[in-house]
Order: sequence, then structure tokens, then C-alpha cells
Amino acid sequence: MAEVKKILFIEDESALQKSFRDMLEGKSYEVISALDGETGLRLARTQKPDLILLDLRLPQKDGFEVLKLLKNDKRTENVPVIILTNLEKAEDIQRALSSGATTYLVKSNYELEEVIGKIEQALK
Repeated sequence: MAEVKKILFIEDESALQKSFRDMLEGKSYEVISALDGETGLRLARTQKPDLILLDLRLPQKDGFEVLKLLKNDKRTENVPVIILTNLEKAEDIQRALSSGATTYLVKSNYELEEVIGKIEQALK
């Protein structure tokens, strides 16, 4: 049997957390949730996720800082990070991608199913 892929979702909106959790668990992924950047970083280091979904606007540590710390840590540098945010400015997108994000998705432009498709693509 295939190994269950573990996804860490760092997002401060609990309703969105729940929608994603339900959808991803329905597709047999294990989902770990963090509601702030600090917790997300700690979980990334201890839980060894296969993929991280990261919002940029977070309490305690923002997503840019979390991304930078993830990419500068031997334990997490190779984990694909998909940014899922409401920030649409070109410089935010550029900054996230140049900091090591795999994909940058603006929440309002994607349906849940499309985001799941991007997750599955990144995990291949």
C-alpha cells in the first residue's frame, strides 16, 4: 500500500483550514494544521511533511519569514512549499518564488479542487 502523504497547512483562517482538511483527508492525505507561523515552523521541523501549504499573512511570523526559515533549514529545505494567499502584488509573488516557493496561488483565483490538483502535481 502506498505511503500516506503528509501535508502541513499553515493558515490562520480556521474555516479554510477545515475545508482543506476535509477535502484532503477525503483523498487520503494526512493533514497537520497550524494557525500561525511560529507553530507552523515548529511542526514543519518535527512532523516532516511531504508538502507545506503556506499563507503569507499570519500571526507571530509572516509567511515570508516562515518560508525563508524553512528553506534555510536542512530538515525542511527540500519540502515543496505552495503559497496560498490573498496577496496578488507582483513583488510579493516574485519575493515568494525567489525565496524558494514551488507554486504561488492567489486564493480568490482558485477553487478548492484546483488547489488540490496543484498539491497532487507538486507531490509527484
